[in-house]
Amino acid sequence: MNEMKIPTNKFGNKQVTRVGLGGEGVLRTHGRGTEAEKVVTEALDQNITYFDCARVYADSELYYGRVWGRDPEKRATVFQASKSASRDREGALKDLDESLQRLKTDYLDLWQIHDVRTAGDIDQISRPGGALEAFLEARESGKVGAVGVTGHHDPAILARAIRQWPVDSAMMPVNPVEGVLAKTRPEAFLLSPMTAAMEKGIAVIAMKVLGASHYLFPDGGITAQTLIRYALSYPITVAIVGCSTPDHVRTLADIGKTAAPMPGEERIALEKAFEPHVSRLAYYRGVL
Repeated sequence: MNEMKIPTNKFGNKQVTRVGLGGEGVLRTHGRGTEAEKVVTEALDQNITYFDCARVYADSELYYGRVWGRDPEKRATVFQASKSASRDREGALKDLDESLQRLKTDYLDLWQIHDVRTAGDIDQISRPGGALEAFLEARESGKVGAVGVTGHHDPAILARAIRQWPVDSAMMPVNPVEGVLAKTRPEAFLLSPMTAAMEKGIAVIAMKVLGASHYLFPDGGITAQTLIRYALSYPITVAIVGCSTPDHVRTLADIGKTAAPMPGEERIALEKAFEPHVSRLAYYRGVL
């Protein structure tokens, strides 16, 4: 086991490592339990404490459940997050029950309102009988420690959700594509939602850090370390990255342990390299 610790940040009343295991990579698959378990186990060995998944991420919850079911004491030492994309109270509560069963745990450290894209989503979730009721009930009952919201489609919608709902965290894209867009769009993720989260004093979870590996150009010096350092230069709580192998996890942990945030001049130069490709690389937003 590597004894060097990854620096941590405050998440509510807990501490989480500044890099975490994302729910993509091998976790968002079916029938690859042995491979996924090796990735989760390596993350534990590397002292990563933040673990991401979602009810709709294939077998991700089941993979974690293989580990936590065998070692409940280890589960108690980590920060387990999941998400529900249901928009009504009944569907969200059903998702929560299934998530807990699949994860083989009786609580979540963080339960997130997943992938909020439109004003219609906000209206559905907020209305009487909407999913927000389930999230707040679960937090009140202690089934979940914190409630969050995630979005990668429309920054204005995510900012509205952050301001309107009593959430404890927000997950959003943090990468050079968003840095470029922030120069020309007042509703960029690194502007309006980030500002709303900072004003509210809630945790920020950075996603799309590597752009599903689309942003890796080693020949041009754009590596995982470059992109994670870029994310860490913003006021985030944790940057999550999906991993497919134990080697990927070790790389993530090593960066988390040693990388310094990227200085402003280096960040500007990196954004400049992304400028000609923004429309293609902002794939997660839909149409720009």
